[in-house]
Amino acid sequence: MKNILAVLLPAKADNIVRGMQLPFYAFAAIAIVGTVRSCTHLLAPDGGAGSIAGMDLSAGRDGIVFAFALWGSAQLVYAAIQLVVVFRYRSLVPFMYVMVILEILLRMLVGRMKPVTFTHTPPGAIGNYVVLPLAFLMLALCFRNVRGECF
Repeated sequence: MKNILAVLLPAKADNIVRGMQLPFYAFAAIAIVGTVRSCTHLLAPDGGAGSIAGMDLSAGRDGIVFAFALWGSAQLVYAAIQLVVVFRYRSLVPFMYVMVILEILLRMLVGRMKPVTFTHTPPGAIGNYVVLPLAFLMLALCFRNVRGECF
């Protein structure tokens, strides 16, 4: 248990990747995609609600677009934190995988608790089923050294 906490919450946050490099590169890709996604929600005329997610905007358009833009601004802050980890605090990548997993699971829970009708499956819903297992796998690999041995 002590080793798990030492990997997730290192005593010193630095720019050293301890262990395998693959989880770092996968996290960098997740951070880049998150940055693009957040800018889309923030800057697209409809926040991506209708044009990308396929939501019906005929009733309550302004509120939906506003909510998507707010979501985009929150995602942009999260993406900025991810990019700071990529460029300056790489030792925190395992912790950030825990955050990615929690964020996806919470979005999936909200989707079940407050379902919305879409004209097609939104890309984010598909992405959840790709990124979630990837994040679990990369988190597990964070606990292995370059020779594949557990810490």
